Amino acid sequence: MARKTKSQALETRQHILDAAVREFSARGVSSTSLTDIANAAGVTRGAIYWHFRNKVELFNAIWEAYESQIKVLELEYQTKFPNNPLRILREILIYILVATVTDPQRKALMEIIFHKCEFVGEMTSVHEARKSLYMEGYGKIERILERCIKEKQLPATLDTRQAAVILRAYLTGLMENWLFIPESFDLQSNAERFVDTYLDMLRHSSFLVLPTKTV
Repeated sequence: MARKTKSQALETRQHILDAAVREFSARGVSSTSLTDIANAAGVTRGAIYWHFRNKVELFNAIWEAYESQIKVLELEYQTKFPNNPLRILREILIYILVATVTDPQRKALMEIIFHKCEFVGEMTSVHEARKSLYMEGYGKIERILERCIKEKQLPATLDTRQAAVILRAYLTGLMENWLFIPESFDLQSNAERFVDTYLDMLRHSSFLVLPTKTV
């Protein structure tokens, strides 16, 4: 019985998360209330409070769920492509771009992040949390690039911080522009080419070489 109850609780939690994504995408985060989400999920407000203290915690849970998918995918690629960090990076970046087009949930989440979330009022704390995640993300990207350098897949002179900053700007720019005007270019069909363009820049751009230290 306990196992069934736990299973039902997890199912209800997922229904709430799915409904929140739909409502945030349709109304915008600031204009969506917990009552709106409860009605869309077919649960009571009390059920939402059982799982989430407030809208901020609910929003963060949605983001964490999709981030965990990337972590699982990364582990899968590490097994599939051992000692090949550049291939792993390439596959993950392609997945992120393609999933923005083909996965309705991820597409909705990206639309929320880029176009339907105002980081004001109660959402200010989310803004601060995302800034911290961004900074951590730069460090993670740099560590991946450093592994590529160690495997001699990228130049030893690569400025990994600059490359990390450019990667985030490049990837988010592609997704945000496509979501805003999908007819302007084919993100799914060009995903591999977009990613390979970035990787080629890492290998050959003289502007991504570490500056020479002067005494």
